[in-house]
Amino acid sequence: QVQLVESGGGLVQAGGSLRLSCVASGRIFSSYGMGWFRQAPGKEREFVAGIRSGGSTDYADSVKGRFTIFRASANTMYLQMNSLKLEDTAVYYCSAGLAPNGDSLLGPYDYWGQGTQVTVSS
Repeated sequence: QVQLVESGGGLVQAGGSLRLSCVASGRIFSSYGMGWFRQAPGKEREFVAGIRSGGSTDYADSVKGRFTIFRASANTMYLQMNSLKLEDTAVYYCSAGLAPNGDSLLGPYDYWGQGTQVTVSS
């Protein structure tokens, strides 16, 4: 059974940093693209960042220069978030998919985690 488990969320002041982790299990994700999405209250889920197995990345314009996505292994991914803003407050979801590894990192994704809450305070 495939599982993606996020961790590292929490409460942080504006301007601070957090690192989110995603650990996948149930299969080897060496041929999968992986991504981070987020959903704020009352808003639709949106793409944050994605990374292919070869290491190429893509970011939403709103996080470029502040967030960094990287993979420590085929099944472990991180999102380093610096200079956090109030508008970064959301539930952050980890995802994995075959299609994004060869095409757009926007999706579609096959597997999703349960999410981790990030709250940025003033």
